[in-house]
Amino acid sequence: MKKTILAALLAVAAFTSAALAEGKKIGVSWSNFQEPRWKFDAAAMRSAIQRAGNEYVTTNAEASAEKQLNDIRDMIDAGVDVLVILPVDREAILPAIDWATEAGIPVISYDRLIEDDRVFYITFDNVGVGRLIASIVRQARPEGNYVILKGDPSDANVGFLRQGMEEVIGAAVAGGSIKIVGEANADGWNPDNARARMEEILAANNNAVDAVLAQNDGIAGAVIEALAAQGLTVPVGGQDGDPAAINRVARGTQTVSVWKNNRELGKETGKIAGLLAEGTPMNRIPESIRFTGGDKGLTYNAILLPPTPITKDNLNVVIEADYISKKDACEGAQSGVIGCE
Repeated sequence: MKKTILAALLAVAAFTSAALAEGKKIGVSWSNFQEPRWKFDAAAMRSAIQRAGNEYVTTNAEASAEKQLNDIRDMIDAGVDVLVILPVDREAILPAIDWATEAGIPVISYDRLIEDDRVFYITFDNVGVGRLIASIVRQARPEGNYVILKGDPSDANVGFLRQGMEEVIGAAVAGGSIKIVGEANADGWNPDNARARMEEILAANNNAVDAVLAQNDGIAGAVIEALAAQGLTVPVGGQDGDPAAINRVARGTQTVSVWKNNRELGKETGKIAGLLAEGTPMNRIPESIRFTGGDKGLTYNAILLPPTPITKDNLNVVIEADYISKKDACEGAQSGVIGCE
């Protein structure tokens, strides 16, 4: 009897070990960690993947398209079951999709669109983000000389954000109440590049700038530095909800940061990666839609999460979500900031 019980216990233990060993390998290729937000994305994604009993395998391309391809090749050779890719360059990354398809590995295009309809695309509604940036800045400065500082031209999100901005200010530009006195890209989304472009625009216009639409918070911060160097304070909008940007909103130097709850994005991606690894077809992912966009006009299985604009009137939202501490958010805050009383 004892031998039978022991054998049964050993069988259960062996079954449990085998079940644990069946956890899937989720390979995640990050473009870089230049923007502080990506660390929040990564932590949430890793947690979701590991909670499901799967393995989180990660690489950092350090803003090199060539390194990213090499990283992905290595992960494919190591036998990952799913790839999550935040691309450095949407064109340079395309061979990796061919490699993954040949290996039977599903690919998730994370936050930045890879223009290949074999990927599953997850992001926030970036056209909506552009609308929010422009709408809130326009409320603060309904007319005047506007500057638009965009991200890297290789990123499809640049076009989506610009589309949303145009929906808000296009008619006013056509009517002459808003004049675009400068529009430029910051290569690599690099704040140093953004500051250089802003300095050039200020010099070309004798500092006659009334508002700036920046396509992320890193660019917004660089713009604000360039403005401050000239003794200027004008409405500036950005997005990502970077902690430094949240504090700038509290201080009054940045008008809005559209918060894309990247922890929710990372968590949702971890769940989807697990489903794809288990064989769920992309068109059967819960709450997914068919999304058409990008320069190629392709249609993707996708999830677009809703963004939240953070201004002085609702800064408490990010504090209450434990995204940032009240101390960090409210240091040096102007009066009347909700959440900083």
